[in-house]
Amino acid sequence: MFFTFPQTLISVMLCVTLLSGCAGLGYYGQSVRGQASLLLNAQPISELLVDPAVDESLKGKLRRVIKIRRFASEALGLPDNASYTQYVDLHRPYVVWNVFAAPALSVTPERWCFPVVGCVAYRGYFAAAEAHAFAAGLADQGLDVYVGGVTAYSTLGWFDDPVLNTIINRPEAELAGLVFHELAHQLVYVSGDSTFNESFATTVELEGARRWFDHLGRPQQAQNYADKKVIEQKLVDLIMDYRGRLEVVYGGEGTDKAKLIKKQKLIAALKADYKKMRKHKKAQSAYDGWFAQDLNNAHIASIGTYHQFVKGFERLLADNGGDLAAFYAAVRRLSKNSADERHAILAVN
Repeated sequence: MFFTFPQTLISVMLCVTLLSGCAGLGYYGQSVRGQASLLLNAQPISELLVDPAVDESLKGKLRRVIKIRRFASEALGLPDNASYTQYVDLHRPYVVWNVFAAPALSVTPERWCFPVVGCVAYRGYFAAAEAHAFAAGLADQGLDVYVGGVTAYSTLGWFDDPVLNTIINRPEAELAGLVFHELAHQLVYVSGDSTFNESFATTVELEGARRWFDHLGRPQQAQNYADKKVIEQKLVDLIMDYRGRLEVVYGGEGTDKAKLIKKQKLIAALKADYKKMRKHKKAQSAYDGWFAQDLNNAHIASIGTYHQFVKGFERLLADNGGDLAAFYAAVRRLSKNSADERHAILAVN
């Protein structure tokens, strides 16, 4: 029993070594070290709750997590394992930093391929300095780069994901939604299809939050959370609209110099439109920091369409009478189709 973790860690290291080749060992090494450090420092929440040295405020937040975690398995049918039953204080604001990159005249992101998760449009680092060093190297190649901090991620069930200090102070709706969202990734995950995966997890997140607050007798909070998600999607839609405009410029006629000038004008217009939206929709304030940066193609490419197929998944849930077990089974069947078939089935006008 006590050798389970080291054996698993060695197996993962061996796996990535064989699949990635020697050129990737440095990157995978930091990933394994970072994940190992996180897991080795995890403490069972049950022990922290009876530890007199633990602050009562933290204990209250951890009790809330335990209730949310129990509800996730008992009421939502999400994986019943040790994920989110442990706590880690990383003593930093982010668990990892993701590096995004795109050519100066393209919003198509660079992609990196990994075992299990497939190809994704970022590289994650457990140390900010390493992320920025990698980004600097990409910038030297003439690429637009962006480094963004991440407060949580899922290991897709390979390990028991702990609760982190980076998320523990979130409002109840956001914390519950995050737990439901990340556990959904453990339930169904299609390698290389981020839009499918995130839309499914977001659907579970929203439905889970609704049922959680109904369970507590506070349905208005669930509605407030759903409304906030709608506003966030409008912001994503705004960015995606400008992404489309940039694509037209980059693919059109004209010199590179002329395209670069048009690029800067469009980015300035995007910021101006955000300010207009910001005056009327306070929930978008979380994006102020993102828009305050010198935006480039990598920033634009980092914004995912997490809600693109949410309506399609919600329709699938309704078709199954709101029965989550039947819904999950239907999603698993759907995941066996080709990407084009999945997307066509889920597309809702």
